[in-house]
Amino acid sequence: MAQPIVLIISGPPCTGKTTLGQRLAHDLRLPFLSKDRIKELLFDTLGVGDREWSKKLGAATMELLFMLAETELAAGRSFLLEANFRPALANRQFMALKEKYDFRALQVECRADSDVLLARFKARTESGERHPGHIDHVTYPEVVADLLEGVYGPLEVADTVYAVDTTDFARVNYAQLLEKLREAQLVR
Repeated sequence: MAQPIVLIISGPPCTGKTTLGQRLAHDLRLPFLSKDRIKELLFDTLGVGDREWSKKLGAATMELLFMLAETELAAGRSFLLEANFRPALANRQFMALKEKYDFRALQVECRADSDVLLARFKARTESGERHPGHIDHVTYPEVVADLLEGVYGPLEVADTVYAVDTTDFARVNYAQLLEKLREAQLVR
C-alpha cells in the first residue's frame, strides 16, 4: 500500500482555508475534513451558547477532527485536513499520529496581511452568513490578539510547506499550487 498523504490547510481565521481546501479536495479527489464543518454540526446538535460553550465545543471538535484523521490513516487513505491549527497544540497531536502511522504531511499555509484579515473578519461577522454558534462578535478581540502574537504558523509534522498569500484572492495562483501538489504525488 502506498504511503498516505495528509494535506493540511492551515492559517489564521479569514485566510480562505475552507474555500481553498474544498476546491483542492474536489480537484485532488480527497476526503475533506474540516474543523468548522464539525463544529457547526455540534452547534446544530447540542445548541449554541456563550464563549465558554464555544471553547468547549471547539476543543471537542479538534479531538473529533484528529479521530477522523486517525481513521483515514488506519485505512491507509490520503485526505485533506483543514483548520486554524495552533502549532503549540497541533504539533503534539500530529506527532502522536506520526508515531502510529507512516504518512507524508504536506501543508498549505494560508497567510494574509493582518489588516486585511481583520477587515474580512469584521465583514464576515456583520454579514450574518456565518453559523451563529461561532459568536464572532464576541471573539473579535481574541482574533486580534492571536494575530498580533503570531499563534498560527507552519507545523513541525509537515514535510513540505506551501505558503499561499491570500491577501488578494485574485492573485493566488491556484493552478500552480494544484500542479505542485499533484507533483507531490497526492493523486493516486
